[in-house]
Amino acid sequence: MGLSTNTLDQHHRRVRRMLFTGAALMVSIGAVWSVFFVLRGVWSIVAIELGMLSLGVAVAYLTVKQRTRLAFALMAGGIYTMLCVFSFVFDIPDSVAPRSTHHYFLVLALASMLVLRDESPWIRNTVVGVLFLTYVVVASTVWGLSTPYRIPDEIRISGTWTNTAFAMLGLYALVHIMVTDVAESSRLEIDMRKGINREEFFLVYQAQVTSEGRVLGAEALLRWKHPQQGLISPGEFIDLAEQTGLIIPLGAWVLRTACVQLVTWSQMPELAQLNLSVNVSARQFHQKDFVDQVQAVLQRTGANPQRLKLELTESMLVQDMDDIVHKMEALRAIGVSFSLDDFGTGYSSLNYLKRLPLEQIKIDQSFVRDVLADPNDAAIANTIITLGKSLGFAVVAEGVETQGQRDFLLEHDCHIFQGYLFSRPIPSPEFVAFVRAAQSSAGFAVG
Repeated sequence: MGLSTNTLDQHHRRVRRMLFTGAALMVSIGAVWSVFFVLRGVWSIVAIELGMLSLGVAVAYLTVKQRTRLAFALMAGGIYTMLCVFSFVFDIPDSVAPRSTHHYFLVLALASMLVLRDESPWIRNTVVGVLFLTYVVVASTVWGLSTPYRIPDEIRISGTWTNTAFAMLGLYALVHIMVTDVAESSRLEIDMRKGINREEFFLVYQAQVTSEGRVLGAEALLRWKHPQQGLISPGEFIDLAEQTGLIIPLGAWVLRTACVQLVTWSQMPELAQLNLSVNVSARQFHQKDFVDQVQAVLQRTGANPQRLKLELTESMLVQDMDDIVHKMEALRAIGVSFSLDDFGTGYSSLNYLKRLPLEQIKIDQSFVRDVLADPNDAAIANTIITLGKSLGFAVVAEGVETQGQRDFLLEHDCHIFQGYLFSRPIPSPEFVAFVRAAQSSAGFAVG
């Protein structure tokens, strides 16, 4: 993909740092208090603290496995339950020692704000709201159950200092992650602005190949060679470009450069009939004059509009469908075609698909990757192929890396592939050589 994010983007790395911080805090708290209450023989609390320690280990393990949603759900649910039990059963305030366990609700609330940033507002606000409300209730009352398990005052006095210190340490760690992330984003934004002016960005091209080995075209993919940091992945800067509006000049540059490339290829007989796909961001597409911009670039460069394919993502379909269809039809009238990228990961419905003047849909690589190992991914890929064919769309499978994946897709009537099995994203000169080699090779063998 060109103008899109990946699973190692900046937000995911921040979430993982936060989860590791939370896991370390849970293990530390569980270990310290387990030892403390073992020495005093309070085994009911020891069991809970060991549960906290085990929960921290589980969260760290899931985070290592990159199952961050499950890790956070386990952390949030487990900590919330334990905090409520401690606050209303063990840590009952009196005139000698105040309650201190509830400070961790603030840490959990801040962590939730970080992790749930990209979730729907009602989920994020509900979770954070419940945590803040619980904190207010526990901090403002002396409510608690009358049980024999209440921690003695002499222990709770030291606990007040320890719990407050741990909670403040957690808050500091989370705020540090946020501040560091903001500083990194600010530096990256400045570098990105300079990079656009200094022409540090460039395009590479990944071939789209038929089952017979014929190259139909390529997808233009954006890359950035930073003067100090070297090659920076699109997943590290595309999100920020979207947020800051830099995606507009970047997208315009990509479109213009791709059209110039089409003109260059049109002068080579063996490449003249190739299509070139260009990713278009939602922010770029929703500009009022987007159609005029595309027409102006085509006229200025002299590129053949019938060789240009614009790739849209499903996420942009949730906004003003009538405007999207109108722009697509206006560009289709001059020969530009459209592809729906990452199909199956967004919000498309059959109603949307039948209205959109599409030529092609692309099976997202997340389904292709495990198509041989996961029956669900195999079923999804097969359904997308069947649906696309029934609606008259060409179907392209992205991320094809093995012969087995290619054979499975071919068996299920998908005949166009894109992925490392055929070619990595490569600069134009290497792409030209790849096409020529494919055309001159009798009985072109995949892989």
